Amino acid sequence: MSYVTEIPAAPAEIVIDHFSQRLSVETDCWDVFASMEKGEQDFVLLHVVGSPAVFAKRHLPGAIHLRHVDMTAERMRAWPEDTFFVVYCAGPHCNGADRAALNLARLGRKVKIMIGGMTGWADEGFAFMTA
Repeated sequence: MSYVTEIPAAPAEIVIDHFSQRLSVETDCWDVFASMEKGEQDFVLLHVVGSPAVFAKRHLPGAIHLRHVDMTAERMRAWPEDTFFVVYCAGPHCNGADRAALNLARLGRKVKIMIGGMTGWADEGFAFMTA
């Protein structure tokens, strides 16, 4: 018996529930890219960390710079209540997107985090924008 199989796999219902919940709060770089490439972008993409100067140097195409600390009810009124947001930060070493998702959810907004952030985007070979 290996380290992989010494703990039995969960029943299908548990696996379905687990991954359904996970996918309800996460998306990935490829899905964001593919949605934008197909002209099916039905979300607002937010770059949620760093200074305006850092954002200007490199960010995802179409992203808006809005730091998680600046996400207030007043600021978010710029978008209709049913707007769907995708948030990203620098990468797996950064929790800015987690903080942004939490802030948006507390404001009653629909949100998913783009796992991998800018590091994941670069790993996929996708292009960045500059201001």
